[in-house]
Amino acid sequence: MNSRPKKHSLTLRGHRTSVSLEDEFWDAFREIAAREDRAINDLAAEIDETRGEDCGLASAIRLYVLRSLKAS
Repeated sequence: MNSRPKKHSLTLRGHRTSVSLEDEFWDAFREIAAREDRAINDLAAEIDETRGEDCGLASAIRLYVLRSLKAS
């Protein structure tokens, strides 16, 4: 895998932020959101709300994607 992280803008509860993820994680994150019939921003806001202080949003999204794929 040679994908470098790419920045994408998200709106979390009315506030803009950017998150850098590899294309493979963005693709998987979008697929999960579609499967759950949720908007990317809503899912990212939920992840942001439940992540710990010691975990950045990008890492929290990667972990969410990994856990979701392992549960499938």
